[in-house]
Amino acid sequence: MAQAPVVLWFRRDLRLGDHAALLAAAKQSDRVLALYVLDKALIEPSGAPRMAFLLGCLRALDEQLGGRLKVVEGDPAVEVVKAAHEIGASAVHVSADTAPYGRRRDAEVAKALAEKGIDWVETGSSYAVTPGRVSKPDGDPYRVFTPFRRAWGRHGWPRPADTGPSLVDWIEPAGSVSLPKTPSLGEMTLPEPGEEAALRLWEEFLTDGVETYHEDRDRPDLPGTTRLSPYLRWGCVHPRTLLADLAGDERRGVDALRGELCWREFHADVLWHRPETARRNYDRRFDAMPCDTGKAAFEQWCAGRTGYPIVDAGMRQLLAEGWMHNRVRMVVASFLVKDLHLPWRWGARHFMRHLVDGDLASNQLNWQWVAGCGTDAAPYFRIFNPITQGEKFDPSGDYVRRYVPELRDVPGKAVHKLRDRPGDYPEPMVDHAFERRVALERYGAVTGR
Repeated sequence: MAQAPVVLWFRRDLRLGDHAALLAAAKQSDRVLALYVLDKALIEPSGAPRMAFLLGCLRALDEQLGGRLKVVEGDPAVEVVKAAHEIGASAVHVSADTAPYGRRRDAEVAKALAEKGIDWVETGSSYAVTPGRVSKPDGDPYRVFTPFRRAWGRHGWPRPADTGPSLVDWIEPAGSVSLPKTPSLGEMTLPEPGEEAALRLWEEFLTDGVETYHEDRDRPDLPGTTRLSPYLRWGCVHPRTLLADLAGDERRGVDALRGELCWREFHADVLWHRPETARRNYDRRFDAMPCDTGKAAFEQWCAGRTGYPIVDAGMRQLLAEGWMHNRVRMVVASFLVKDLHLPWRWGARHFMRHLVDGDLASNQLNWQWVAGCGTDAAPYFRIFNPITQGEKFDPSGDYVRRYVPELRDVPGKAVHKLRDRPGDYPEPMVDHAFERRVALERYGAVTGR
């Protein structure tokens, strides 16, 4: 008898290389339907940059599949079952989704499929080590990064899966809907979408960037980061692919990059164990932390009009590119929470609305880390000075001048500590030294220190 076909439901794994779920599907059947569901629960909260990049990645995947990506719109518990039933599929294969909504959704879809006698098969995830797999010797989850990293490294991960577009016979889809029109982004320019673009960027970084990554990754004025975060967000490349290419290399730049990949996995693990931390403080003591509620101050921060050049450059980079350098993300987050005393959730929501690489676990838990209410011994007392941060990490002022045109005639590092305010560039909206004392008093009242 001929093998019954199967469905491969793509989600955060928009690639064909190193795809464990594709390999599992191919082992069950050589006839596979490639499916993507436009789920309003995920589409509607997405900002225009992330939506535009997603649609680009879907078009790139469809091209790799020879136009055989079936796209449907609606409730996955209905649409996935319908697509599987239409081709007489025996199973639906997926990469596990470990985020709170994805776990609830997948439980509903698996139940609906079981009622039709169709198997639900999860293989792999978006992470080298699937969240929940690494734990302390007593079985408890880690809440501090360094011991998690050691355990994560000891746990290890399999070699990349040997997969590609020719592994199976892709079924010609019927009943697809057209992808939505790409949202208008004005003058914003996004990275080239798709798996091939991700792999090209990675090869360029291995050749020209990894050697000095440990030194350059904190410099927003230099092209010192991988810029792979949007591709990791949508699974155009798997972290296991990257880690395999780094295996056995103990250079400082390589070790620093492995550490950054591990931070992504640590935050996903925290969210797996504590899904409520997507919205609530990890450290519940901080529920009592008083916050201001000034909408006008928040809007100045969003627009990059704080009067602190490194903060304003970061916020304007976000609006111009749908991305912000990681060092600057920490600086602008600290300014919102500890200089303006506004809720971290406001900033996290703004980031998720504008970031191409907006990832729930990384975004929310990084915000909590900066706010001091999160994991890793919560450095609540660490308050970034926006002037000294600019002078240290943008020493020539090139980053600020790139994104704050009012300051393009201010030479060198003087751009961070202005004597005069050119044009209509604003005065500092707050006094950092004073607000630092206010923040420490508030934190001290909560922590008892």
